[in-house]
Amino acid sequence: MEIQCKTNNGELWTLHFKGTIFGFSLDDTITIRMPQISAPAMFSFTKLSVFTLASTLALTLTFDSQAKEGMWIPTLLNAVEGDMQAMGMHLSAEDIYSINEGSLKDAVVHFNGGCTAEMISAEGLLLTNHHCGFGQIAFHSTVENDYLSDGFWAMSREEELVNPDLFARFIHRIEDVSEAIANSDNPEQTKEDLVLAATDGSGLEGKVVAFDFGNSHYLITTITYNDVRLVGAPPSAVGKFGGDTDNWVWPRHTGDFSMFRIYSDANNAPADYAAENVPFRPGHHFPVNIGGTKEGDFTMVFGFPGRTEQYLTSDAVTRVIDQLNPARIQMREASLAVINSARAESAELRIAYADKQSSIANAWKKWIGQNKGLKELDAVGKKRNLEMQFMARASAAENPDWMRVISSMQAENLALFPYQLARSMFIEWVYYGPDILDFAQSFTPVIESWQSLEERGELDAAIAKLKAGTENHFRQYDPRVDEEILAALLTPYVSHLEAQFIPNSMQNIENPSAWASEMFSKSPFSSRESMEDMLAKPSRKSFSKLSKDPIFKLVQSMRSVYFDQVAPSYRQHSLALDSLTGVYTKALRNLFPEKAFFPDANSTMRLTYGRVEGSSPYDGMEYLPFTTAQGILQKYIPGDADFDLPLDLVEALRAGDWGNYADETGSLPVCFTGSNHTTGGNSGSPAIDGDGYLVGINFDRSWESTMSDILFDETRCRNIMVDIRYVLWITDVYAGAGHLLDEMDLVRE
Repeated sequence: MEIQCKTNNGELWTLHFKGTIFGFSLDDTITIRMPQISAPAMFSFTKLSVFTLASTLALTLTFDSQAKEGMWIPTLLNAVEGDMQAMGMHLSAEDIYSINEGSLKDAVVHFNGGCTAEMISAEGLLLTNHHCGFGQIAFHSTVENDYLSDGFWAMSREEELVNPDLFARFIHRIEDVSEAIANSDNPEQTKEDLVLAATDGSGLEGKVVAFDFGNSHYLITTITYNDVRLVGAPPSAVGKFGGDTDNWVWPRHTGDFSMFRIYSDANNAPADYAAENVPFRPGHHFPVNIGGTKEGDFTMVFGFPGRTEQYLTSDAVTRVIDQLNPARIQMREASLAVINSARAESAELRIAYADKQSSIANAWKKWIGQNKGLKELDAVGKKRNLEMQFMARASAAENPDWMRVISSMQAENLALFPYQLARSMFIEWVYYGPDILDFAQSFTPVIESWQSLEERGELDAAIAKLKAGTENHFRQYDPRVDEEILAALLTPYVSHLEAQFIPNSMQNIENPSAWASEMFSKSPFSSRESMEDMLAKPSRKSFSKLSKDPIFKLVQSMRSVYFDQVAPSYRQHSLALDSLTGVYTKALRNLFPEKAFFPDANSTMRLTYGRVEGSSPYDGMEYLPFTTAQGILQKYIPGDADFDLPLDLVEALRAGDWGNYADETGSLPVCFTGSNHTTGGNSGSPAIDGDGYLVGINFDRSWESTMSDILFDETRCRNIMVDIRYVLWITDVYAGAGHLLDEMDLVRE
């Protein structure tokens, strides 16, 4: 092994390695920081140090070939700080995550539990995706004030709109407590003690979260703000431009952003909505880089990725492709056929079902793309190949637990799958199906526990809650549409499940439409007037009659089957599988030291990094990393549901007055792609440059990347971000809301 070295500035050393180590042929150069070495004369190597450095380089080069894969726990960034700096980051790990000083993590928000957002001013202003704020935009929209179509911009703080039940959560601290849990005789009690010690009297919330299938545990403390107001949102023709056609697709021209403001009490502490609340002062907010970014630049995405499944075995991937995804896709296609048809009928229905359509369609298209990608990349074959290598190395290591772990996982997969499928179908029915089911279920406490609520003095509060829920339910609801959804879902539901998982009342129905019609015609839950009359004059007798309501009986029977026959076995086999997978991932790291195996995403704060770059996913096809405003006009189709534009936006785009927001070619960038490993939950995450400045907002992945939750391919997996220059242009020039930019820290780098 030959090593040549030279110093750049006394601390940064350039090392050129040439030779072979661990079977890797090396001929490469890296830059490392070694402040303890002040002169080349002091830089000598023993055989051991050469071997150590070469081994490190072998692992580094192997890791660098997959440097874009993985979602890093912020407290562990020291391990990759050098790699990130070599790629163009000018920050330290401490700048990103610090427990003592303000850092980037203090500007990253868990937005309403399912998305990410970022603070962009010292006065509580935040950015997230349009689709993350879509429910709130739809909630405030009416035919008279159609914010979905026209957009919304608060020109003063007084015009900002209050949002019931919307919250913004910040990470206070992430602490590794793996050793305490591993050494405890009572791990659950230890978790409770750790949380209590960290949160008692502090106003914080806490939870001990398992990572890597229980191989490590972290105590995460958070602080939650509940007064979050809508500040601005572009028209859906901007925020959802391209609609379902362009969803999960590159090239993209979607201005997927919205703005909210967090409010606190006078002491900057969380408070429920009150007129006297003041704008929240974050520990850090992102400076906004008006100069944007360019191809090849370092980028990182900081957020709360939901769930990845990188460690599924080959048999589990086969079931996802052949059974689970097709069943879920068929259920959603049935709902979407009804909803899309209804939304085309009137403005009222278009608004009423906008949020539901969006939530159903997103995963529907993703699962279609995921199956396509898994097949094209031969994911099952790749998994089998890894499993064969694993077995060979486990055998050589003479470790019986490792040698049988894959077969044990496959046995658990086989036992788990019927319950996994039944659980998925239950979710599709109850949470994404007819809204009347969840509405009826909300009345369960007063139907079944009237007397106990009355004795505890809680009845009036329960009735008040139902009144508010009823008002909210019927704001965006049409019983005819809901009835058609009920009918449409029956056939795919029963066709995919074993009889033991289907309530008796749903079996052997020959005419789903007639069945649904009868259910709705006999249920007061389908009538706003009936429910409001009942709530206006509540009585135990009237509510007790609801126990015999056909819709209430239906949802109760579905829940009974699920919680009695599905959930217990699903939990049992899932826990067993998680335990085995923990053995598997630990063995992978031991048996394949030349590879990097990252913990799956689990809705906790993670950072991923890469570069601004395009891709060439198919022969003869090349995706450039940027799109511009010119592409919006090229896609524009007047009257089209996905590609129509407001006329004033068309005129502004044609005029081409980009102000300060053009790139060096004079074009207005709209979106860009990067090699950052993202997933659901990263929607709204800040796209950050090497200086810690905001350059975009993550919102999607390309069609060729939809399988990355299960199999990441660095040659084709790309995340999609809206360029901050387009966000600023829409806000400032098009919407005339330049006052919002006045409170941002704008920089040009």
